[in-house]
Amino acid sequence: MRLLCRQNKAMNSLQGIRILDLSRVLAGPWCTQTLADLGADVIKIERPGSGDDTRTWGPPFLQNDDGTETHEAAYYLGANRNKRSVTCDIAQPAGQALIRELVLHCDVFVENFKVGDMARYGLDYASLKVLNPRLVYCSVTGFGQNGPYAERAGYDYAIQGMGGLMSVTGERDDLGGGPQKVGVAVADLMTGMYATVGILAALRHAEKTGEGQQVDMALLDTQVAMLANLSANYLVSGKVPQRVGNAHQNIVPYQVFEVAPALDGSKDHLILAVGNDSQYVKFCKVANMPELGVNPLFAKNRDRVLNRSQLVPILETVMKLRSKADWLAALEAAKVPCGAINNLAEVFTDPQIEAREMVAHWQHPFKNDLSLVASPIKLSVTPVRAPGQGGLPPPLLGQHTDEVLREVLNYSEAQLTELKTIQAI
Repeated sequence: MRLLCRQNKAMNSLQGIRILDLSRVLAGPWCTQTLADLGADVIKIERPGSGDDTRTWGPPFLQNDDGTETHEAAYYLGANRNKRSVTCDIAQPAGQALIRELVLHCDVFVENFKVGDMARYGLDYASLKVLNPRLVYCSVTGFGQNGPYAERAGYDYAIQGMGGLMSVTGERDDLGGGPQKVGVAVADLMTGMYATVGILAALRHAEKTGEGQQVDMALLDTQVAMLANLSANYLVSGKVPQRVGNAHQNIVPYQVFEVAPALDGSKDHLILAVGNDSQYVKFCKVANMPELGVNPLFAKNRDRVLNRSQLVPILETVMKLRSKADWLAALEAAKVPCGAINNLAEVFTDPQIEAREMVAHWQHPFKNDLSLVASPIKLSVTPVRAPGQGGLPPPLLGQHTDEVLREVLNYSEAQLTELKTIQAI
């Protein structure tokens, strides 16, 4: 694995790892962004002229310092920091040859094309491992490399439905509910994170043995895996979990409650998240109902779950007697888990979010102060790449094509001109 002497002031965890990223949209780019944050040199391969599909997924689009709208979609900006963009038309033989040259200098290859597409280009794992036996090759698809659905295209929304998540998300049917998707593309995001873990494990193996391997990641697999306690509930009991709205399937009281109206008269809510019997007793004291804490129908969580229909209406009445601020102060003082329900404007002005520096400010070619969410990974010795610490803002389309081909492949101006003439880059 090569040591890349770039502009990093401090050593990053994955410094020296080079990744060839042929993924687009979200699952693959989320994976490679995480690896790039950790110090890997991620070369993002994009179609000449158009690039990653998400570059056009707006509005909103980035406005430059003059207030003029650019073609850089916020969606794209949120998943592509710390990468270098190289344009390459892999449908052309010259583009395919260029990818094969780059593979010789890379540790990881990431793609999220449909099953069979890479083989048609001669860029599948079987072909590339001959060139680079140490290569870690990660394929991200909707349904994996085998099975009856393998050749289908997979999209997060459909996967949330097929993988059971929407069957347990949303209000109870008896209250007028129905299946509901999660507000962000969680199947994509979780697949990206699982892919990151798989790649790191495969890199560890390659480091020890010199042997690469294929990492086969499927959105549907990930969606089923992330059902967590609900899938375990079903497999252990044989009972199909139902939608319970903002309540918890296995813990009571652990849900959203309406409280006294806000100052403007509008409805207000908070989250009460009692995680054990001790916290429940504390909550009952804060609620001035200590008798509920010793009532045999509710004293143990098992009993509270079984008798949810009796307990929750009592709590709903009590919670409406006090304001959100009053409840939050009293519950926090008693060490009872609770929380407000913030919109994104409130999230990004929260003092804890500010203290944790969860907004990064980048110098982008179109904007001197581009605000984006920062990596949540905090490492004491090998920090993630950030503005002023070796970090790169999300690249413009093809911004680094010449740079990368000169640096990695030692291409001459004549070679670059030839590829541009045939529109291979």
